[in-house]
Amino acid sequence: VQLQASGGGLVQAGGSLSLSCAASTRFFSDYAMGWFRQAPGKEREFVAAVNWSGGSWSGGLTYYGDSVKGRFTVSRDNGKNTVYLQMNSLKPEDTAVYYCAADYRPAIVADAPQVYDYWGQGTQVTVSS
Repeated sequence: VQLQASGGGLVQAGGSLSLSCAASTRFFSDYAMGWFRQAPGKEREFVAAVNWSGGSWSGGLTYYGDSVKGRFTVSRDNGKNTVYLQMNSLKPEDTAVYYCAADYRPAIVADAPQVYDYWGQGTQVTVSS
């Protein structure tokens, strides 16, 4: 599975950006999709995830890191094999390289990066004060 992230850029504090991540698999709906970020000198941090679209009650549910709750929204379009991250009210501390990742049919959606099987190349988001 190849993941291609796009949409990063430079924005002023308080602004918005939308990231996209396109996946090259026919079985996209079977993957939980996560967004992580990594700032220079820091560990990779969980941002958000959306569960795979299986038949269980948790299919399609979304999860967020504490630092982005209420500001970021993750969504997926299985018809387009794409996951999105809408980022509003951006802060300078949101500056990082953002990565999308895929985890095949997890029993539980994880916030630990080592659980995810596939990763995109990352896209830079810079928020100026």
